[in-house]
Order: sequence, then structure tokens, then C-alpha cells
Amino acid sequence: MLRNAVLAGAVTLLGFTLLAVTWDPVAWPWLIVAALLVAGTVFERRYHDAAGRPTGPGWERTAERFRDETTGRLVTVWYNRATGERRYEEGEAP
Repeated sequence: MLRNAVLAGAVTLLGFTLLAVTWDPVAWPWLIVAALLVAGTVFERRYHDAAGRPTGPGWERTAERFRDETTGRLVTVWYNRATGERRYEEGEAP
């Protein structure tokens, strides 16, 4: 919900700055800030996006588990020793 509010505000800011740039070229920095805010919100990576068992070699389930504060679901942590990457799987681990 917060993500949608930030995205709506960023898109609104982007629209206003696009109009402002046509009247005053000094508004270019605001256009860049608005575009970065939209892109950052759209392409953000959160552990909810990586839900599900990781695929590929080297992934192992850790003993680490916690309850997600927003959904209340149990989250299991997966770790790849080769890359050091961690992924988070919602739901009970098998």
C-alpha cells in the first residue's frame, strides 16, 4: 500500500516536472529526481519478490526462520555459499 502511494506521488511529480521543463529549463534536476523515484519504486527488490524455493545449484536452506511483520507468514532463509546471496521463501519449509 505504501509502495503504491509512493509510486502515485512519484508519477504525479514526474508529470508536473515534465510540464515545468517546457516552461523553465531549470526544472531538469527535478525531472531527473522524479524519474529516479519512479524507477526505484518500480524496480525495487524486496524479499517478497524472491518468494519460492531458489533454483540452481548451490542453494541450501538455513535454520533461520522468522515471521514477516506485514503478512504474518513464516519466512525461511536460503543461502548460496558460492555467491553469498540470501533469498527468502514465504511459507513453511519442507
